Amino acid sequence: MNLSPRRARGLAAAIAMAITLAAGPALGWGHRGHAVIDRTAVESLPADGPVFLRNYIGLIEDSATLPDDWRDDATPFSKMEEDPNHGWFQEQFAFMKPIPRSRFEFILALDKEQKRLAAEHSPEAVRTNVRWTGTLPYALVEVYGHLVTGFRSYREGQAHGEDTAHIETACAMYVAWMGHYVGDGAQPLHVTIHHNGWQGPDPKDYTRDPKIHGRMESGFVDAINLTDQDLLRRVPAANPIDGDVFDAVLAYLSKSGDSVEKVYQLDKRGAWTDPKDTEARALIYQRTAAGATMLRDLVVRAWRESALPRVPHVPGPTDSANPAYNPETGSAQADRSPALR
Repeated sequence: MNLSPRRARGLAAAIAMAITLAAGPALGWGHRGHAVIDRTAVESLPADGPVFLRNYIGLIEDSATLPDDWRDDATPFSKMEEDPNHGWFQEQFAFMKPIPRSRFEFILALDKEQKRLAAEHSPEAVRTNVRWTGTLPYALVEVYGHLVTGFRSYREGQAHGEDTAHIETACAMYVAWMGHYVGDGAQPLHVTIHHNGWQGPDPKDYTRDPKIHGRMESGFVDAINLTDQDLLRRVPAANPIDGDVFDAVLAYLSKSGDSVEKVYQLDKRGAWTDPKDTEARALIYQRTAAGATMLRDLVVRAWRESALPRVPHVPGPTDSANPAYNPETGSAQADRSPALR
C-alpha cells in the first residue's frame, strides 16, 4: 500500500498513540512530564537546526513514554534489556574510575566487582549488577548515534531531491526515544540508590516509602498542570555540545544528582502533596527545564555532527588489531566525539 507523506505521518502517529495507551501506566516522569520536556525541546530548536521535527511534535509527544512501555512484565526479554536503561545509581559504582566508554566494559567491571564482594560475603554483592546500577548514559548515547545516522540519511535524501517523509518520521521517533532517557536523567531519583525511598543509614529521618517517587514526578507534576509554557522562558538559547557527548551526558547526570536530598527534604514537609508549594514547583521547573535544554542541545549537536564527513575509524572497534580491543567484550571502547569547531 502506497501512502502519501501526510497519511504516512498520520498513521505513524496513530500507531504510536495506540501503543502508548494500550500498554498501561507509564513510569519515569509520567506521560505529562516526558511529553512537556520533549515538546519544549523541539519548540526551542534554533532556525538553523532540524526544524522539520516541528512537523512531528505530536508524534514525539505521543511516543515520549514508549521506552517505559517496553518494561512490561508480559514481555520479559524486552523488560530485562530495557529496565537498566532508565537509571544510573551512581553510589553503586563509585569504585569505577573512569567510567568505561562501553556498555559491555561497564557490565564486565560490575561482574568482577560482584564476584569479589560475593567472595567476601558482603551484602553489597546482591545489588552490584546491571539491574541495580543502571545503564542510562549508554542507552542515551547509543540512540544519539542512531539520530546522527538518521539526520545523515535525511540530508542525503534532500540533496538528491527524494521524498524524506519516512526518514523524518524515523528521526522523530529517535528524538522521542532519546528524549525519554534525557528526561529520566533530569529526575534526581533516577540517578541515586535512593530512587524509591531512602536506603541505608538515615540520620535525617527521610522517608523510606517507595511512593515518594510517584508523589514527585507524576502526582505533583499532574497537579500543577505542567506545560511547555512553564519551561520555555526557563530554557536558554541553544548551546550545542562541542566536546565529547558521553562526557557531557555523565556531567548532566551528576548535576541532576545534586538535587536528591532536596527531593527528600521537600517530601518531609509534605510539599509533594501541595500543588501551591512554591519551592516544590521551582524544583520541578528547574529539573524539567534542564531536561528540555539538554535534549534540545543534543538534537542540535546530532544535526551538526551529521553534516561532518564520515570518517571511519581504522582499525574499527570490532577489529582485534585495534590497540584498545578487549577480547573479553569483543570490541574496543568508543572513541571521543568529533569536535564541531
